Amino acid sequence: MKSSRRDLLAAAAAVPLAIKAQDKSGSKPPVLGAGEYQYEAIHDWGELPAHIVFGNTHGVCEDSAGHIYIHHTVHATSKSPDSIVVFDPKGKFVRSWGSQYKDGAHGLHLRREGSTEFLYICDQLHGIVSKRTLKGEEVWTIGYPNESEKYRLRTPLGGNIPYRPTNVAIAANGDVFIGDGYGSFYINQYDRNGKFIRSFGGAGKDPGQLSQPHGLIVDQRSGQETLLVADRGNHRLQRFTLDGRHLEFLEGTLWPCHFHERNGDMVIPDLQSRVTLLGKDNKIIGHLGDSGFTPQQFLQARTKPKSEFTPGKFVCPHGAIFDHSGNIFVVEWVEAGRVTKLRKLA
Repeated sequence: MKSSRRDLLAAAAAVPLAIKAQDKSGSKPPVLGAGEYQYEAIHDWGELPAHIVFGNTHGVCEDSAGHIYIHHTVHATSKSPDSIVVFDPKGKFVRSWGSQYKDGAHGLHLRREGSTEFLYICDQLHGIVSKRTLKGEEVWTIGYPNESEKYRLRTPLGGNIPYRPTNVAIAANGDVFIGDGYGSFYINQYDRNGKFIRSFGGAGKDPGQLSQPHGLIVDQRSGQETLLVADRGNHRLQRFTLDGRHLEFLEGTLWPCHFHERNGDMVIPDLQSRVTLLGKDNKIIGHLGDSGFTPQQFLQARTKPKSEFTPGKFVCPHGAIFDHSGNIFVVEWVEAGRVTKLRKLA
């Protein structure tokens, strides 16, 4: 991954929210933020059973009962191959499943449809997106987008061009938008039943083009649905109409990964060691837990044991959500896995 000094300086224009010092005994969790955006950082949240060892923690969501779902790649030392781990609101282990997503576990999205909640699961290694019940029963699974003319192109050796889906977003009518964040950089749109509609985007820096469309959300805050994309490789956010027409760029992020919205505010995990809060006006509120790492530094730090991580500082935030109470859960792309609950104080 490459980033110019000019890109990094321009994107870092917003002032990071302060981290208050721990007490001298070190017993109190650090407090991040300011004003109405203050949070107590509780690292390594959740009580894992001994047979499960987190790999890279990539996705997180919450159901209507307050259960927290973590999607991880599974550590090599884990006795269980399950990639989805469920905790109750207090962090007690509830269940696990999803061994088929081991190593490829990535995006995780939860949506209520009628009286039932469903998970939309991205597996970037195996090239699939699957809709499942909260306990893992399959509804449908989408694989390689053969229906798209964009993916009928061939590599110089005659094979398929890459397809590695990273996250999904869903419109009010049930249309599913899949970001091919690690593959060929298109957004692929399907209807609620998994029927292909269109592809748009593709590699590049121009308006309408993308580089690592890693995360995405159907943004309804203006009263009209648009698709906001974490155009990570281009160090920006990019907004589209739902039929794939470019609308605007939003600046202020470094390596944006994904989105979650609550009461008009968005939380954006930024791989370059911070969590960004975006206000209703699409202006940056601030950055939480900013370690100030360069890309080279966070790539080195992410392989270290958690004992070397600094409390109140992030290494590589990869997924983040608000829960129903306004707390924030952050999962990080680190080899040892890391789940942090930012408990809202103000």
